[in-house]
Amino acid sequence: MATITSLNPATGLPIRSFELQDDVAVDAALEAAAKAQRAWRQAPISERVGLLSRMAVALRAGKARYAEMIVREMGKPLAEAEAEIEKCAWNCDFYAEHAPRFLADEPVVSSATESVVTFEPLGVVLAIMPWNYPFWQYFRFAAPALAAGNGAILKHASNVPECALAVQEVMEAAGAPEGLTATLLIGSSRIAALVADDRIAAVTLTGSTEVGAIVAAQAGAALKKQVLELGGSDPFIVLADADLEAAAETAVKSRYVNVGQACINAKRFIVEETVADRFTELFVEKAAALKIGDPMERDTKIGPMARDNLRATLHEQVKRSLAEGAMLKLGGEPVEGQGFYYPATVLDHVKPGMTAFREETFGPVAAIIRAKDADDAIALANDSEYGLGAALWTSDTVRGRRLASRIDAGAVFINGMTASDPRIPFGGIKRSGYGRELGVYGIREFVNIKSVWVGPAR
Repeated sequence: MATITSLNPATGLPIRSFELQDDVAVDAALEAAAKAQRAWRQAPISERVGLLSRMAVALRAGKARYAEMIVREMGKPLAEAEAEIEKCAWNCDFYAEHAPRFLADEPVVSSATESVVTFEPLGVVLAIMPWNYPFWQYFRFAAPALAAGNGAILKHASNVPECALAVQEVMEAAGAPEGLTATLLIGSSRIAALVADDRIAAVTLTGSTEVGAIVAAQAGAALKKQVLELGGSDPFIVLADADLEAAAETAVKSRYVNVGQACINAKRFIVEETVADRFTELFVEKAAALKIGDPMERDTKIGPMARDNLRATLHEQVKRSLAEGAMLKLGGEPVEGQGFYYPATVLDHVKPGMTAFREETFGPVAAIIRAKDADDAIALANDSEYGLGAALWTSDTVRGRRLASRIDAGAVFINGMTASDPRIPFGGIKRSGYGRELGVYGIREFVNIKSVWVGPAR
């Protein structure tokens, strides 16, 4: 029987091996999900949101254990892991409160009849999820999808199998109908067959742009709805009139949270040249103060990267950027010894065409880019194949909103840090994907928006 083994990135040592499921087990899970979803779609909305409320309770009850599991399998610092579980619970609470309104029938405008638009579930949704937020990525999708009457099959990243199974444990503790949700421990080579299976109605994927393109082609061939949240190289624009102290403080957090391993981490810091030296000085000072070490210690800010091959890829990007003319201000070399550690690293004088400007750097490396003025800063921000999020710092928020309309991104945060929030639609454009999660738009991604025209009785 084939197996997968999870490693502790803080030590590089194995944690546990898991047997992969065979075709019989996968088929049984799909059949059970399809059957359970047919009943679940008929359940009253009060029953569905009741499940979400119990999911929040189960997450909070297990928060300490689940957070330690996240730290052990992918290296996230403990305080951030605890915050991830709490955010999952918040998301469940949010949709438990608001799903009845989001899914309520809408009258057809200017119709003299009782015609309405309804929102009905699509069926069982396949969720292909990454390792960097092993609980949040799933519950971000699952809470609205289940509230809408769908079922959910999870194919998680192969380096977080403990977390993958724990997600299903939460669902069972919350009293989800038997079979409605399931975690499959399978290799990526079996995803195509899942996508093509008639019992899967739609697909959601969070991951790399390259993998997203493959899954999109598979789902497109089967004419199935997809939501793709892919890579990002988010700009963090600092204009000359910004509060530099606050901007630098937020910039460091935005770059190094989750050890820089998030699609919406700020990665390119585009600063007007008149204040670039001072901003860089503040940024380097604050980044240098971040403690690197054991992710189980509460004051650790930089834990290990999730896998050694990811660290190697990041270091190659740093070396190429330096060879292309970037200046090293901090870090820049893997930490020797046990674990997959890479220090907070700052590259200055990064320019278009350089690796750190052009590619997504998925780890604790910041690229500082100097702009002639605000117009140049916007042009530099848009000079990317990605379009997930962006931040813009200025003391003139009226001007900031005007400039935000020119930035190619799914979200722009003015004087703040780009982040996902249950209340706000989340997703990207260009090669960062399509579709939206969260907010009212997220819950309506996996529904049939059905028009019901009612004529006069005869």
